[in-house]
Formats: sequence, C-alpha cells, structure tokens
Amino acid sequence: MSNGAETAEAVSKGDGVADITAENASMGTGVFDRSKALSAFKFGDSLFYWTTRFCALAVLAILGGIILSLIAGAWPAMKTYGFEFLWTQRWAPSASPQPILGALGPVYGTLISSVIAMAIAIPVGLGIAIFLTELCPMPLRRPIGIAIELLAGIPSIIYGMWGFFVLGPFLANTFQPFMIGIFEGVPVLGAIFAGPPSYLSLFNASLILAIMVLPFITAISRDVFETVPPVLKEAAYGIGCTTWEVVRRVVIPYTRVGLIGGVMLALGRALGETMAVTFIIGNSFRISSSLFAPGTTISAAIASEFAESDGLHQSALILLGLLLFILTFFVLAAARLMLMRLNKKAGG
Repeated sequence: MSNGAETAEAVSKGDGVADITAENASMGTGVFDRSKALSAFKFGDSLFYWTTRFCALAVLAILGGIILSLIAGAWPAMKTYGFEFLWTQRWAPSASPQPILGALGPVYGTLISSVIAMAIAIPVGLGIAIFLTELCPMPLRRPIGIAIELLAGIPSIIYGMWGFFVLGPFLANTFQPFMIGIFEGVPVLGAIFAGPPSYLSLFNASLILAIMVLPFITAISRDVFETVPPVLKEAAYGIGCTTWEVVRRVVIPYTRVGLIGGVMLALGRALGETMAVTFIIGNSFRISSSLFAPGTTISAAIASEFAESDGLHQSALILLGLLLFILTFFVLAAARLMLMRLNKKAGG
C-alpha cells in the first residue's frame, strides 16, 4: 500500500514514468544507477521513433521511385508523340516508318468499364450490407458474410476464365440479343446496345469487374454500418421511423466517410484490374458506341503486349502505365476532396 501511495504521489508531482519505474527497480535491488536507467528508456523511445519514421519515409521513397521509373521509361514516347498521344485512337506498333500509337482507346475502355462496374456494384453491395446488418436473421448473417468475403479472395484469373467460358456465352446467346431487340431503332440507346452479340465485349468485362469489386463494397459497408450506436437506431425506431427511414436518415449519414472510402477502394481495384479484363474484353483499340463491341483498358493493353514490345512500342506502354497512375491519383484526390467537403458541411 505504501508503494502505491508513493507512486501516485510521484505522478501527482510530475515525475515521469521512467523515473517511477527506475525508483521501483532500485527498491528491489538496493543498487541503482539513475542515469543509466534513464538512458536506456530514452534509447528505446528514440529507436522506436526513428524506426517508425523510416518506415513512413520508405513509403514515400518507393512511391517517388515508381514515378521516376515510369517517367524515365515513358520519356521516348512523350518526346515523340507529345499530347497527341492522349487523343489518338489508332494503335499500330508495326506501322512504317514509325509506330502510330495513341492512348484514347485504352483510356476510354478503362473509364467506361469502371463506371459501369461501379454503377452495378454500388447499389448491390450497399443493399447486401443493409440486409446483413438490419434485416437478415441472425443465424444467416455469419454464413452470408463469410461467403461475400470469400469472393474477394478468388484470384482474378479465375474470374476471367469463368467470364470467358460461362458468362460470355450466356451474355452473347441470351442477354445481348434480348437487349439489342428491345432498343433497336431507339435513338442513342439503340447505338449503345447495338449488335452483333459477342463473347468478348466491354459490357462483359464491366460485369466481371462489378462482381469482383462487390465484396469490397459489401464488406466495408457492413463493417461501418455495425459501428452505428444502437441507441441512435433505437431512438429513430422509437419515434415511428421505418427501417428504410432509419437506414437513410441515421445509418448512411453516420457512416458516409467509411462508405466513400470503401467505394474508392473498389474503384481503384476496377481501374487497375488486369487478368480478368484481358480474358473477356476483346483487346480492341477501336472505340465503338456499342457496349457489346470489343474494347480494351490500359492494364489489359499493357498485359497483352508488354512481353513482345521493344523500343518506342514499349515506351508507349509504359506511358500508358503512367497515365493509369495519374488517373488513379486524381480519383483518390477527388475522393479526399469530397470527404473534406462533407466534413465541412457537417461542421467537422
């Protein structure tokens, strides 16, 4: 009891934890070197500080190294094509006397496929998360949640093979002819859903992407929904709110930052996905107004041609990688800006 009282008194006087520990150690041994003990504590703190600081700086160094290597590899293509590389559609590596290369087709495919995938995955993922946290019977919540999380662990090449051998034929033989028949002759929509049906198309790749990013949105949304204090939902139910009103007015506003973070993580996965898209998108650099036509993305173009490229062709592929890096950076920056605006609007 006396030792505890003395420790509390030392803390109230402002003595450090290291001093108190050293004094307690000296009481057991009778011999104590105060300066040596304090030096040991300071060395441990200093070592911990510099270790964590080195890890943080290493991330920045790696990121900077990636950017510099991409710029160095893409520099020949940047000097040769300039800004015309961004809006040139033709991709002819074997053209003479100089390859004709442009990024418009891959950039278009990357953006369109990601937008379609997110348009499908966001409402479905949020719906599954809301069902699991608000409506699903307790015995089923864990099995369904585990099944959703297992989808995130499936290798992308498996998704690609499934899309090529199963989903592609189904879409080409059943879904695409149905959509083409419905919208045939309709302005705008008729061009978007124009034929002929194809196993390999931009829409097929977008659907595969939606399935792949769905577990990320669902898992993160479910986790953030579970952080809502029960008292808030009980209060809303107590004044007569329906389940939809509780989700809309309480759950989603409370967790909007986490939801946006999950969506951005899924969008990053969709923008950079390679193998699954390469299997089923068709790898065509020509831009078509129809979603059922073959296309390509930046990552699919790099994966399918990099091994056989050299010279200016290889430099152009590295430049495509740099464009994908910049595109992802701007997407993440836009997400951070959106979060800042939401916090400011909420008074944070």
